[in-house]
Amino acid sequence: EFDNAGRMVAMTDAAGRKTGFRLNIASGNVTEIVTPDGRRVRFSYNNQRQLIATTGPDGLRSQQTFDERGRLAQEKSRSGDVTRYFYDDPHSELPSATEDATGSRKQMTWSRYGQLLTLTDCSGYQTRYEYNRFGQVTALHREEGLSQYRAYDERGRLVSQQDAAGHETRYEYSVAGDLTAVIHPDGSKQTISYDAAGHPVSTTEGGLTRQMEYDAAGRVTRLVNENGAGTTFTYDLLDRLAQETGFDGRTQRYHYSATGQLIRSEDE
Repeated sequence: EFDNAGRMVAMTDAAGRKTGFRLNIASGNVTEIVTPDGRRVRFSYNNQRQLIATTGPDGLRSQQTFDERGRLAQEKSRSGDVTRYFYDDPHSELPSATEDATGSRKQMTWSRYGQLLTLTDCSGYQTRYEYNRFGQVTALHREEGLSQYRAYDERGRLVSQQDAAGHETRYEYSVAGDLTAVIHPDGSKQTISYDAAGHPVSTTEGGLTRQMEYDAAGRVTRLVNENGAGTTFTYDLLDRLAQETGFDGRTQRYHYSATGQLIRSEDE
């Protein structure tokens, strides 16, 4: 359902369950969501339309505060834990440090392109990051002397990862861009094959193969393990798992409440 401004105000699923959305008339921000069972989640905003509070059906609230520049300054979780954000550059929206509820602080530096350059944890250990001209991470250097290097192909796909000792993991892809092989540093290889819809249908490693079958909706309906034993899955009209028959032939049935929560499972 939509209001006169074309904004969604209600949604009904295939089982006829209705979820309502209440909006602020002026801003269009969602101020309340009413679930099919009548539970309510409320949202509050500041004058800049930034979300500052979320109150759940149980009354617990999470909060965010922002500084005069609109940057996140503090987060308070539903459990009351507070995380604070600090900024060295008055013109940057990226924090230079965060501090959690225990007082532990992490420090960050950023490139002019918004890329994380260094991360120093609460123990003082620093990780440095390097990037290529496309913004992809090409190297990570940890203070303990552990480094990792990454290489990409012309399509931006990860083709290798190498550690400081020269141990390399390589990745191969199909013309369609699907990952088809992972070659480990010891030379062992994992291969993956796909159906016409792009679903992985088999994975082979060390001479052992696992197979998957799908229905027209793309849901896994059968899983055959490396020993040839199979598990089958069936679903209800809302795409929820309704029944699972395991390798041992035992069947597990799942039952849900009117709001979609799992309330019971039966083992046959």
